[in-house]
Amino acid sequence: MIDTESVACESCTAPAPGVLDASDAASRAWPRIDIETNPFKAAFPLFTQHPDIAFLDSAATAQRPACVLEAQKHFYETMNANPLRGLYSLSVEATEAIAKVRAQIAGLIGAVDEAGKPRANEVVFTRNTSESLNIVASSFAPTVLEPGDEVAITIMEHHSNLIPWQQACRTAGAKLVYLYPTKTGELTDAEIAEKIGPRTKIVACTQVSNVLGCRVPVEKLAAAVHARGGYLVVDAAQSVPHMAVDVRELGADFLAFSAHKALGPMGVGVLWGRMELLEVMPPFLTGGEMIDSVTEQDAVWAPVPEKFEAGTQDAAGIYATGAALDYLVNQVGYDTVQAREQALVHYAMSRMVELPYVEIIGSIYWDRHHGVISFNVRGVHPHDVASILDMQGVCIRAGHHCAQPLLTWLGVENLACCRASLAFYNDKHDVDAFIDGLETVYRTFN
Repeated sequence: MIDTESVACESCTAPAPGVLDASDAASRAWPRIDIETNPFKAAFPLFTQHPDIAFLDSAATAQRPACVLEAQKHFYETMNANPLRGLYSLSVEATEAIAKVRAQIAGLIGAVDEAGKPRANEVVFTRNTSESLNIVASSFAPTVLEPGDEVAITIMEHHSNLIPWQQACRTAGAKLVYLYPTKTGELTDAEIAEKIGPRTKIVACTQVSNVLGCRVPVEKLAAAVHARGGYLVVDAAQSVPHMAVDVRELGADFLAFSAHKALGPMGVGVLWGRMELLEVMPPFLTGGEMIDSVTEQDAVWAPVPEKFEAGTQDAAGIYATGAALDYLVNQVGYDTVQAREQALVHYAMSRMVELPYVEIIGSIYWDRHHGVISFNVRGVHPHDVASILDMQGVCIRAGHHCAQPLLTWLGVENLACCRASLAFYNDKHDVDAFIDGLETVYRTFN
């Protein structure tokens, strides 16, 4: 845990966020973006219904713009049929709509061939990031893991990218190895070299920590594990909503994310994998639609991706996911998302470090945080902090954030902390309400 009264930061050279001004070096100059004006909230019906809410829990789930809600409704009103299962026009239209979103996602994450054409069949639809990662751990890991092999993950992983690997290693007789960053979230070259060795078959890592908000050097991990003939699995649940992601540039062999964190519906997840790996994997679930043929004693699987999509998919949700990603990428744009979120994080942290009773977890430097700021209020349980903030109309998350090993390693009291997570649709008013709420929290208990 990092005390905000300290200005020392390993691997950091920047001044504390509370003292950033126009004289900062250009390499770490604070973002001069207008965060008082907010042209985005009007697109989100929930904010229209609840104009006084400061929603600072987008790392858990994002709000949905009206175009996403309308897309889901449009599917049910105009093409409600089971994809792949009918030859009549409604079913064909539904099938084509899902195929279009599959290609859209492949293009978005850089899963394209040499001619730039999306490799749509490498995109598998699931229910969420957790299911996507479980498919890799349950279906792919057994094809490569042998007794004595190693799987390396970081201590920063969400339980969804930790527990499946515990299970996979236990089944295969392999060893689970942890990479530990500095207390402020930097994963050093020395740690990577020490932990990724000749027995490492798989490295599984988040791209952005859901607690520390730091970006993991995924490219370095890819290079290290590929040099050993291994594979890289990326949890992009906290990155796809906030930044451009390219599986080729990352060096990923698998990548997973959820629609609901990227403005889309709940219940839709994405797993991307290299085709040659997906083809050798057995299906994770079996049943309807994932087969080519069935006899009394045997079955032949359908080709990828249908092989991994047993049963009826959430077709309306997938269709609305396409609308969500179109809005995020083409109407708002990642440049705008990053600029606003960086400015909001800078402003929030510059206010937080002025409160002597607030302890920021992780780096005290704003540009180490990608939309996520975890903290505690001295002497106040995180649940009480969240409850009092809720009374002020401020929504934050409190608890272990599905990252108990990380909080244990950091020595966080009660294995719980508060987390404010910002999105491009937030503004200065939201941050000010948050800071006012923290002052109310402290006064209430002191």
